[in-house]
Amino acid sequence: MTADPAPGAGLVEVVIEEPRWSDLDMGGLAERAAAASLVAVGMTPAGHEISLLACDDARIAELNAAFRGKEKPTNVLSWPSGELDEPARPGLEEEAIFLGDLALAFETCSAEAAEAGLSLEAHVTHLVVHGVLHLLGFDHEEDEEADEMERIEIKTLASLGVANPYT
Repeated sequence: MTADPAPGAGLVEVVIEEPRWSDLDMGGLAERAAAASLVAVGMTPAGHEISLLACDDARIAELNAAFRGKEKPTNVLSWPSGELDEPARPGLEEEAIFLGDLALAFETCSAEAAEAGLSLEAHVTHLVVHGVLHLLGFDHEEDEEADEMERIEIKTLASLGVANPYT
């Protein structure tokens, strides 16, 4: 297991547990995606922190079972720190805080990217944006919430040069 500190402001600390993730610049990718996500909702990335575990399907299945009661792998998991008083919204003034933890599963992410005809980098960028929005209190359980979250994801990904994953 190696730590791959992201460049720049140090927003994301990446722990690579699955060596196949090392083929991507996980630190740089996660840093850019997380910072763009915060900016998209009116927050300043500086001073905030997120941790990201880059693991395999077996590990994420364990985490999914332990925390969600679902004994199967998934692409991304998120654990908000609970330090935000309310869901993030544009213009929110905030102090620097630890936002929470994310985990990504290599095999699931790779298979989804291949099936969708996307680069692994583009798909993982989308999943980091999606996960960060969950850390900020966004959800997609209700249609209205899902529409808002999707709109923010599309805007954020466009700012990073990643095509709309929903078209």
